[in-house]
Amino acid sequence: MRNIVFIGLMGAGKTTVGKRLAKRHGLPFLDTDQEIEQRCGATVATIFDLEGEQGFRRRETKVISEAMALAGHVVTTGGGAILSEENRRAIRQGFVIYLDAQPQHLWARLRQDTSRPLLQQASDPRATLEELYRQRDPLYRSVADLIVPTTRASVSVVMRAIEQGLTDAGFFQHENA
Repeated sequence: MRNIVFIGLMGAGKTTVGKRLAKRHGLPFLDTDQEIEQRCGATVATIFDLEGEQGFRRRETKVISEAMALAGHVVTTGGGAILSEENRRAIRQGFVIYLDAQPQHLWARLRQDTSRPLLQQASDPRATLEELYRQRDPLYRSVADLIVPTTRASVSVVMRAIEQGLTDAGFFQHENA
């Protein structure tokens, strides 16, 4: 079974939804940012501080490559993983779900979050989030097998849309089958 891979901007709900999907269907879960933190013994923000974004991205590419060599996992990626062509190629090996959340909604979720290095380093974090969306949305869409809007949707509504998409793609059996 191919991996199910979640992509999208920070705060879109990838980890929350990915964990719930994995638990509900008895699949192993791997969050690439959490894996990097565990291996390094440091937070993503600390890695950014010590190694810069390029250092973090090198680590991210290695973890994504290793994750995509697995099978039948739910994998969640960091929001910037999509920037690397190597990562996009690796991610495409799975069934890719883009959780699409609009920047103004993400800002409402993230404005108090101090664990996001790209926002913490910005003089105007909201404008930074809008620019990240503008740059990354086309890349997310280019690799996505399923796009699920999350802007105004509850986790349960998002989960239903994802499970229907995965059922339609043959991952899960129809409940009436």
